[in-house]
Amino acid sequence: MEVESEEEKVNNVLCQLADPEGSSLGAPMYLPQNVGPQQLQQIVNDLLNNEEKLPYAFYISNQELVVPIETYLQKHKVSVEKVLQIVYQPQAVFRIRPVNRCSATITGHSEAVLSVAFSPDGRQLASGSGDTTVRLWDLNTQTPMYTCTGHKNWVLCIAWSPDGKHLVSGSKAGELQCWDPQTGKPYGNPLIGHKKWITGISWEPVHLNAPCRRFVSSSKDGDARIWDILTRKCVICLSGHTLAVTCVKWGGDGVIYTGSQDCTIKIWETTQGKLIRELKGHGHWVNSLALSTEYVLRTGAFDHTGKQYSSPEEMKKVALERYNKMKGNAPERLVSGSDDFTMFLWEPAVSKHPKTRMTGHQQLVNHVYFSPDGLWVASASFDKSVKLWNGTTGKFVAAFRGHVGPVYQISWSADSRLILSGSKDSTLKVWDIRTQKLKQDLPGHADEVYAVDWSPDGEKVASGGKDRVLKLWMG
Repeated sequence: MEVESEEEKVNNVLCQLADPEGSSLGAPMYLPQNVGPQQLQQIVNDLLNNEEKLPYAFYISNQELVVPIETYLQKHKVSVEKVLQIVYQPQAVFRIRPVNRCSATITGHSEAVLSVAFSPDGRQLASGSGDTTVRLWDLNTQTPMYTCTGHKNWVLCIAWSPDGKHLVSGSKAGELQCWDPQTGKPYGNPLIGHKKWITGISWEPVHLNAPCRRFVSSSKDGDARIWDILTRKCVICLSGHTLAVTCVKWGGDGVIYTGSQDCTIKIWETTQGKLIRELKGHGHWVNSLALSTEYVLRTGAFDHTGKQYSSPEEMKKVALERYNKMKGNAPERLVSGSDDFTMFLWEPAVSKHPKTRMTGHQQLVNHVYFSPDGLWVASASFDKSVKLWNGTTGKFVAAFRGHVGPVYQISWSADSRLILSGSKDSTLKVWDIRTQKLKQDLPGHADEVYAVDWSPDGEKVASGGKDRVLKLWMG
């Protein structure tokens, strides 16, 4: 019986709290083994001197702690001889309801819907189609508001300026058109310069320049071009890739990232268009790029509260505050997804070498996307799965299986708790980060789903695809 009484006494375990970057919070401390997430929340809020108590989730070796430490240690047979590292992750203070029903099926496009995008404030929705039009939809009445005509070929991509004042679309013919979302009218003639189709569009962040004037486009012709919507001219041509540029992102620090079929990622400064750095490592085409700051870059000064702004100066100031708060002291992170089935996590400002190689997909990686809080990365693949990765370390966390066809596109809920995916199998699915399971199956489309977006305010989901209809989904 000696042994048992010895064991009963050992009810403290030496723990070290750390943030997602791995920085320790305070010194290691002895905690009773019956401590669970709620007590840990109290401890972290006290150690960080938070005036308003904030919600946190806790992880041990990438597994979320949802039970007392003792239960976790027994289940996973963890030794208490060593210091137990517990990583705390801040959670959104608001919650987004999972969408569970189709609230509207809107007809209008006469060919496949190839892209859908909510405006930064979540109040408007645009779609681009194979019928050569861009459509703007009224989300209150759930009917078409404007049909924007002028393109000569399929509209492959669309992008809202982060101040919500402009919408740009790019076509298979290589031309770009800027629209006024309030009227549905084009600003003058199309912007001509690219020789082949447009593969991506990204706006200069509003915290760097307000009102929004410049955006960058990438093309199958191997170039990326920076355009000024006021002068209606291409101001800089970024030439250097030897094959098609497949994706482009304008980063929060002012540089532009381009991914290409030449297997490289190039980083450009934007005053003269000089090449700053080249990221090499992929063995095949780079298909998709994602930035850890993407959500705040996309939404600028707008957040889930729906506040509107009276001046560009005010908008710029708030956007800069949001960007700095989101980024913290860490460098902007980039994830690339490739036809070689792998992904890389980079910190381009720090090194030209990848931080981690992320392997596990059995087919090409079609789309990668950081969660709004930058703590997770989701990836969609032709292997029919969506995978979840730690956004700081690049470590694999979970695989979501359920689609029976390739997954084309993914989107996140604003609170970083849910992932939405659209597939060739004609369904949308909502996945829960916490349980790592399917939260909602959303059938309804008659054919392949090419495009999905979750509105930045979290209220609605839009989807479009081969069946030519736009569907809106609500919670």
